[in-house]
Amino acid sequence: MKSKLLVVGLTGTVLAALCCFTPLLPVVLTALGMTGLLGVLYNDAVLLPMLAGFLILTGYALWRQKKQK
Repeated sequence: MKSKLLVVGLTGTVLAALCCFTPLLPVVLTALGMTGLLGVLYNDAVLLPMLAGFLILTGYALWRQKKQK
């Protein structure tokens, strides 16, 4: 359970950071034909809280792993 939590946290953090700081999200959504979602998803009000949530999840997983050792 703890390693899965860490993997989900790290994967989400990396993906959210890539979408926040690079034009990855518009390229992917355009390739999938979902450009109508750009106005909703490519917004700091969505991406930054998602990045913060995944960072908190990663920190919690690391703290829990260290506590059990």
